[in-house]
Amino acid sequence: MRFSMSGRPRGLALSILIAASCLALPLCLTSTPSYALSEIQREDVPSPVTPPANSDSPAPGAAVPMPEPPGTKPADGQPADDTDKSEPETPPANGGITSPRADPDAPPPAVVYDLNTLPEPVKRMHGLLIEACRTGDIEKLRPLIGKGEAMTQLSLGDIDGDPVTFLKSLSGDGDGQEILAILEEVLSAGYVHVDTGTPQELYVWPYFFALPLDKLDARQRVELFKLVTASDYDDMKQFGAYIFYRVGITPTGQWLFFVAGD
Repeated sequence: MRFSMSGRPRGLALSILIAASCLALPLCLTSTPSYALSEIQREDVPSPVTPPANSDSPAPGAAVPMPEPPGTKPADGQPADDTDKSEPETPPANGGITSPRADPDAPPPAVVYDLNTLPEPVKRMHGLLIEACRTGDIEKLRPLIGKGEAMTQLSLGDIDGDPVTFLKSLSGDGDGQEILAILEEVLSAGYVHVDTGTPQELYVWPYFFALPLDKLDARQRVELFKLVTASDYDDMKQFGAYIFYRVGITPTGQWLFFVAGD
């Protein structure tokens, strides 16, 4: 099955991806209209706190100045920073736990397809998720999502209300079958084992999460195109990482996240 990030009818549009990312903002906690990949908005960089005019100037090296938001003009009387702040930031190689982990300067992690190499708790959760997807009933995910602090992260920001209702809102059909299909396709790809031996240790599907997209071979690109279109692939290469849906499961078998976006 092939899902397009750029439009119907080939699956969940990237627009839904952006709707999920948008929920990270307080004003977007309810379902929002779809947007294109080019409209992904980064979080605003906080403006620096300017000391009162009558305050003593700090000694050189005493404090690190906060960066201006990209495109911000210097205030009157303040010299312009020589740094070109119009350049977009690239995603960190080892950013947040749900963030793309591709590092072009590091050896790529092993891509694994054999589910029998998974720890038993991880293998069990993977099987339960696949089974739930194949029922066509998104309610089957509810007990796997959990509650409270142990609840699966379904958005890069907080969600308001019922998690299953939220997943339905992401699905183009409105009943959740499309999002179930995407989840199954993601879990059917190869996976990577990241942050081994640390508190952040995870098993992540698909393996594109941790590989530079411009270094994928022909066979790997075919696997990627089962999830996104060639146009989406080009857009993600410009961004610098795979930012479509990914799944993380902890070594203890907790379904940690199912998110999309940067």
